[in-house]
Amino acid sequence: MKIQTRLFVLLYTFLLVISSITASIASRGVINDITGTVTDAKTNQPIAGATVSIPQLRINIITNADGKFTFTAVPSQGKYDVEIKFIGYTSVVKTVDVAVPGQSLNIALNPSIAEIKEVVITGTPISSNNKSNSTSAAVVSREELLAPASNLVDALAKQVPGMSQVTTGPGISKPIIRGLGYNRIVTISDGIKQEGQQWGDEHGIELDQNGADRVEVLRGAASLLYGSDAIGGVINVLEPLVPPPGSIKGEVLSNYSTNNGLTSSSVMLTGNQNGFVWRGRGSYQNAYNFKTPDGYYINSGYNNTNFSGMLGLNKKWGYSHLNFSYYKNNIGFYDSDPGDPLYTNNASRTLDYPRQDIRHYKIALNNNFILGAGSLKLDLGYQKNQRRELDNPIPSLFFDLNTYSLDAKYYLPENNGWQPLIGLSASDEDSHNKGEEVLVPEYNRNSIGTFVYVKKTWDKNTFNVGARYDYISNVGKAFIKNGTTVFTGFNNKFSNISGAAGYTHVFSDDLSFKANAGTAFRAPNPAELGSNGVHEGTARYEIGNGNLTAERSYQTDATFEFGHSVITGSLGVYENYVNNYIYASGAKGDQITLIDDNGNPKTYDVYRYGQVNANLYGLEGSLNFHPAEFVHLDNTFSYTHAQNLSFNKPLPLTPAGVIHNTLRFEPKVKGLSGFYVSAGLDNYFKQYRIDATFETPTNAYTLINAGIGATVKWGKQPIKLYASASNLTNKSYYDALSRLRPGRLSQEDVNYGVLNPGRNITFGVYVPF
Repeated sequence: MKIQTRLFVLLYTFLLVISSITASIASRGVINDITGTVTDAKTNQPIAGATVSIPQLRINIITNADGKFTFTAVPSQGKYDVEIKFIGYTSVVKTVDVAVPGQSLNIALNPSIAEIKEVVITGTPISSNNKSNSTSAAVVSREELLAPASNLVDALAKQVPGMSQVTTGPGISKPIIRGLGYNRIVTISDGIKQEGQQWGDEHGIELDQNGADRVEVLRGAASLLYGSDAIGGVINVLEPLVPPPGSIKGEVLSNYSTNNGLTSSSVMLTGNQNGFVWRGRGSYQNAYNFKTPDGYYINSGYNNTNFSGMLGLNKKWGYSHLNFSYYKNNIGFYDSDPGDPLYTNNASRTLDYPRQDIRHYKIALNNNFILGAGSLKLDLGYQKNQRRELDNPIPSLFFDLNTYSLDAKYYLPENNGWQPLIGLSASDEDSHNKGEEVLVPEYNRNSIGTFVYVKKTWDKNTFNVGARYDYISNVGKAFIKNGTTVFTGFNNKFSNISGAAGYTHVFSDDLSFKANAGTAFRAPNPAELGSNGVHEGTARYEIGNGNLTAERSYQTDATFEFGHSVITGSLGVYENYVNNYIYASGAKGDQITLIDDNGNPKTYDVYRYGQVNANLYGLEGSLNFHPAEFVHLDNTFSYTHAQNLSFNKPLPLTPAGVIHNTLRFEPKVKGLSGFYVSAGLDNYFKQYRIDATFETPTNAYTLINAGIGATVKWGKQPIKLYASASNLTNKSYYDALSRLRPGRLSQEDVNYGVLNPGRNITFGVYVPF
């Protein structure tokens, strides 16, 4: 039976179970409204223009001149988290039980000089405000995502403690959370897992950084909800909520960066006509070679294009949204040998060969059906990821990955503070090689998982516990070329149970505590199992291991969060034992010589996939001072210690410890709103804890940054203007997670390395309407 057939059989069975449960629940009632007023807690004056949202229903509204709001056609049963926010005030999250008749939600917001964010976290099994959510989560808002960055991961890594990035120049970033990355981190977009050959070193996430309304970064294992690959964390990219009925909203943004001439522009329109909702966006980026203090790095330019849209319904029964997108990314890379020049004075936007051509097509159907006091969320997705590596117009390497996915979650009615949830997820991945060269065998990967979860809330305490079962099948096809066996093929099956428990306690409005403990597993991916060939983007020969077993993680973490008008912050610690940790490593002298297309011999270092036991632990946090309404000193810090227990040496690709300091002034200036001037330091520690067989240490360094911005009015239209500078002193340095830094295996190649980008100044404009 094909996986697609099994998916529908499973879905049908799941819906039958849900129907029997729903039959025992009281029938659906009439439809209510949620009304209320937002006022200033000190003056009792109404606040016009405050944003009031219900993330579970994907709707929001703006308060009128009297501070009033009304959500119409809200189901008459169930509890919903209502989020209220306005600039200059502490945001508030209120849980509303719509079954109680005659309610009016009257919210008094407290003015605050600190940016205290109480928000609804939607990426966890049951949405709730961040204080009562045990998962260690950071939320990056739309405003913060507008900060200058070369891609989405770059924007997040600069702002989220515990998150970093593996880079191949400014155009390619792969997320690292608490020292784990690649297939150990799940990215969610349009409600489904982003599947784009995450095992590859040299390409990032195929997402438009301008398309997100906000991003949630869940630090720590999230396998309970998202399955095997979420052993390290989740990046949940959230689309904009639909506008109020009868309205059309939009935005235009554009910026330019001096270091690599990056131009980035995006246009979006979205509307709501009596519950028929729609959105469309187009974005384009183009950059030439990036510049280091030693010159422009050869053929490092890139460009990408994104078109996305949504059509849907928001009605009494819930919502149904059809999302679709097309993302195309062209990236140059420099296939050099020891002794070849690395830099040029050429800043051309024309990409030379070799280069990458990556295209990602996606369709996602997101549904939330209200069933009495419960609800059913059903997300269906199809993705096609095409990755071409070109030495000439004809692709030499061409992966074509097709992924079908299903995710269903039924939220049972709350009873005496207990909130139960059952879920089912499944996917089918089918990958084909369409190029002359091969690295990974053609494969089919099937996964099926089911889980149960329950959350209990009482007084100021919240407890949650859950368990999940997963089954994963990896089948790699044998391949013989010119009488030589390239891939022997593999047929591996993995199944296991994951479990997690969490607890939170809110001591007061100023102090809360959260802790988690759990175990998760990750099945090896097809690249780890079956690679046998030259990985052009990494200039190495990779050999997989068909005998790999699944990774098993045992993880704990604890965090204190505190907030006051003058001092806010958090402090978290974590530890993660990973048995059978998988990674590719090389050894000096392990090389292979091949004949290239021109008949010339070329030698590659050989990297082989193997397994060790590992331990990763560290701390992360923030400490922010707000001595006056217009002065903010924000500080974040993180450190990860990653040890290979099997060989008593450090794990490779471990981020260096870092402290970020930002001093921001926000004086009131006549004729301007949101005016600010900022200065910052990025302090990276020396990274001497490396795998010395194929890594080299990096020195400590400090980068100086600055920024300025304000919003002006052209008639009634607000226009935000800003400028930001990074590495103002044009410092020469190597980042510990840069794939272009020194560190190749060959003795004669020990001095090879490309510096990180030098000084960069970004000018931008943002126009919401």
